[in-house]
Amino acid sequence: MAGMFELYVDPESYFRFRLTAPDGTVMAVSKAFDTKTAAVAGIAEVREYAGMGHITDLCPAARKPAQQDIRDVPVTQGHEVRRIPAADLHARARPLRQPAVGPRWAGAV
Repeated sequence: MAGMFELYVDPESYFRFRLTAPDGTVMAVSKAFDTKTAAVAGIAEVREYAGMGHITDLCPAARKPAQQDIRDVPVTQGHEVRRIPAADLHARARPLRQPAVGPRWAGAV
């Protein structure tokens, strides 16, 4: 089951929408819109751009952890951890982001 957009009126009488996960967890809340039509257009834009959105890391650079003594590192047997470089991950994801065929939004309200 996919997430769901919920359109509602906030306490200040503005229209907003929220994106909820299948378990009901609120994943995102929109800005305030003056009209219902503008809020629905905002949902359409999120649908259009979110799937193709790139991640921009604005976090400060992480500090390197202190060097661990080799005797303190636990030994794992029979389990290999493979890490995919970020550049390779983006290259693998590109074929999945194909443009949709047909109209993206049929309108509402």
